[in-house]
Amino acid sequence: MGEEAASTPELVIISGMSGAGRSTAAKCLEDLGWFVVDNLPPALIPTMVDLGARSQGNVARIAVVVDVRGRGFFDSLRESLNDLETKGVTRRIVFLEASDNALVQRFESVRRPHPLQGDGRIVDGIAAERDLLRELRGDADLVIDTSNLNVHELRAKMDAQFAGGDEPELRATVMSFGYKYGLPVDADHVVDCRFLPNPHWVPELRPYTGTSEEVSGYVFNQPGAKEFLDRYAELLQLVAAGYRREGKRYVTIAVGCTGGKHRSVAMSERLARRLAAEGVETVIVHRDMGRE
Repeated sequence: MGEEAASTPELVIISGMSGAGRSTAAKCLEDLGWFVVDNLPPALIPTMVDLGARSQGNVARIAVVVDVRGRGFFDSLRESLNDLETKGVTRRIVFLEASDNALVQRFESVRRPHPLQGDGRIVDGIAAERDLLRELRGDADLVIDTSNLNVHELRAKMDAQFAGGDEPELRATVMSFGYKYGLPVDADHVVDCRFLPNPHWVPELRPYTGTSEEVSGYVFNQPGAKEFLDRYAELLQLVAAGYRREGKRYVTIAVGCTGGKHRSVAMSERLARRLAAEGVETVIVHRDMGRE
């Protein structure tokens, strides 16, 4: 029994919105040496895992691409996930997300209908698909918003999560953002830094970003800034411990200010360094820096 368990392959299920980049994500895993199966019927996922377990290590990592186009299909996927859980198989779900505007532009650019739009509009198909995928998105271990990503940037995100040898216990993405550009849809936690004075209104600091010593020093000399970082880092220690117990390996922490240039960037940089020092593999992304 121990040998069989040891030979059970890693399993990643790639799903998400049509047009959000499922094929690109799958190709990236294939290039990293994963055995990728596109559009495998969900009922066959446990069988695929069993075959991998019997391959004597030849199929050690399996990625399955699924899209949910009907309620019966979704029910079949849920049964398969429950079956895998019963057998003790660790599976991760990667969900590709994008805004309605981005998806409409992509379908229009290739002059193809949305698979669920029927006789309606593209936006009708998108809405129907979001409704079908809502529960699966809630179960996802990793959500990637591709609204503002090109193919190379999406591949870089996948590489950051899946390249390398030994799997770390937890990976974190710390993302600064500007509220005026909207909340990141792939955030697990959102932190608001707008309680701190805005360096934008200090003429000599306005041209700089939160990565500079000048802005960072200004931000962390404000009352409450250091205390906020300390206490939030302590809170994340509790959350990280719970994620590890639950087998969750990815977390995205979004840190926001008005424009995503000064306060959120400075706080993100310090928070990322704190997490890295505590043994969390951390990637930092400044989503809106440079957009002003």
